[in-house]
Amino acid sequence: MYGMRWRGQSIDATDAAALPGMERLDGLVRTVTTPEFAGMTFHEVAAKSALNHVPSASAMPFDWTVNPYRGCSHACSYCFARGTHAYLDLDTGRDFDEQIVVKVNVAEVLRRELAAPSWQHEPVALGTNTDPYQRAEGRYRLMPEIIDTLAASGTPFSVLTKGTLLRRDLPLLAEARRRVPVHLAMSIAMPDEQLRQTLEAGAPTFQARLDTVRAATEAGFAVTVFLMPIVPHLTDSVTVLDDALARIAASGAVRVVFGALHLRPGAREWFWQWLEREHPGLVPAYRGLYPGATVYAPAGYRKWLAARVRPLLRRHRLTGGPEDEVETRPARPGPVRTTARAAASSASAASAPAMLF
Repeated sequence: MYGMRWRGQSIDATDAAALPGMERLDGLVRTVTTPEFAGMTFHEVAAKSALNHVPSASAMPFDWTVNPYRGCSHACSYCFARGTHAYLDLDTGRDFDEQIVVKVNVAEVLRRELAAPSWQHEPVALGTNTDPYQRAEGRYRLMPEIIDTLAASGTPFSVLTKGTLLRRDLPLLAEARRRVPVHLAMSIAMPDEQLRQTLEAGAPTFQARLDTVRAATEAGFAVTVFLMPIVPHLTDSVTVLDDALARIAASGAVRVVFGALHLRPGAREWFWQWLEREHPGLVPAYRGLYPGATVYAPAGYRKWLAARVRPLLRRHRLTGGPEDEVETRPARPGPVRTTARAAASSASAASAPAMLF
């Protein structure tokens, strides 16, 4: 039995196609399935708010986010945001991949919030929870109006994505950059296609994402690449890392932020199922690296990984560094600067940034 917790939103609707328990929900407009998106269900909701304020104690290098979707068809087994589906009484495994919540009125609500006299035009981050350029965006086209709304209000923003659909909006993003600072980042982590197909089953290929970085570079953006997660014993060899960074540099990216796999609640259970199915021989090693409810790789492993990656960054003339030492949204192209929040993150792994990885 399924249910969802969207109390206090503005539309009540009954939909016979909804999942059991979801037939009547505050905020649910309708439930949609279409042949073009086989196996996926879209739950269209009327959002009460668009801007999400990040708690001050967070290590995230931004204070405001916008998330037009919940759930993600990229189906990355390790995605930290899987846990958010539990708040909707959906499971954090297949439901997260296939039951996508769409905030159909997000731009309208955002426009109203940005027009408030109290709004200070602080930077807004998109893509920090679930991907704004996942497949659903091809149907709903929420991002163009979000981009225009942010730019028209004088609000700087950043976009982090794995989605090649970003290329559709590059002209809009370039126009927005005439009015406000706009920063683009691409998450690219699995150069081996066979591994990607099992670990990120619904995401674009490594090369397709590199082609998107190239397109963004040619549109005038200094693109950051998040080489995350680096998966212990699978993508952390010098050979794999060197090849990945060489290809990233060739795509025109200027900066790389890297980090080891996180296993947060919700993602942890799903990833372990994947590991036991696809790489059972690695299970003992992972029990040593991520014992019990451990979220982050041990400090010793992270230090070892940083020592391995830094020389490769220099070899390929890329700026950047480990996730817990750098500002993950640059103020401008150029050298990475350590921030107070990132420094706090480095001091305490429990407060490390939770981004789209």
